[in-house]
Amino acid sequence: MDALPVKARALVARYLDEVDAALPGFVEGLYAVGSIALGAWQIGRSDIDTLIVTSRAADADELAVLAKIHAGMPAGPCFDGVYLDRVTFGSQPIDRRIVPFLVNGQLRTDKPCGELNPVVWLVLQRYGLPVRGPAVADLGLEVDLGALRRFNLDNLQTYWAPLADEVRAALHGLPDDELADATECTGEGVVWCVLGPARLHFTLANDDVIPKAGAGAYVAAIVPAYGPLADRAVRWRQGEPATFTVADARAAADSIDAVVADAVQRWG
Repeated sequence: MDALPVKARALVARYLDEVDAALPGFVEGLYAVGSIALGAWQIGRSDIDTLIVTSRAADADELAVLAKIHAGMPAGPCFDGVYLDRVTFGSQPIDRRIVPFLVNGQLRTDKPCGELNPVVWLVLQRYGLPVRGPAVADLGLEVDLGALRRFNLDNLQTYWAPLADEVRAALHGLPDDELADATECTGEGVVWCVLGPARLHFTLANDDVIPKAGAGAYVAAIVPAYGPLADRAVRWRQGEPATFTVADARAAADSIDAVVADAVQRWG
């Protein structure tokens, strides 16, 4: 727990107190992943990403209790994560199966969990922080690097490449100097588009994970034309004042194309 940032530590402690009181013995393990594990957590920008290990699969009554607990948590930072019973956790699922999970602090039980992919297990194995439960080194985790590479390349081609087209369509006919925040894309969306694909490219190249803060320099290294925009995106995430225009959003979409094309050329 001490390894967590102060604000995140208080929220996690509150969650554990409430869940232990309501469902004694249910939560056996809790591991911080995401930006906290990567040492890149930022107040006001980052969520608290977790993997939660339970003594059993939750039944309907227990899910209702969990939903009530999470609904009562503070609005920010969001406490996100995935609930896995101990047997399922031990099998390290990467099939995006339907399990209880939290997105933007809300419990979902009705759709596949996108977080169940090889990247989350890589982050847990290499960087995960145990809040409750055995040390990560004692979990016996094994990451299938072939599955990791296939997942990242597929994600670039099936999620990010279509997203670039969607961004351009949403911006069609808008003047270059209009602020992105006045459009469907938003400034935050520009940052997401510039830094996100580069992180997958980095994983393909290195079998490792890079935080968003490091993705800006990586963009500059692999597609230099978009380095200045990526640098502004990183500085925006760090809290520096920055605005993004429609021209920036179009450039962000083009940067997705460039990163995807480079990845496909190298590993496709």
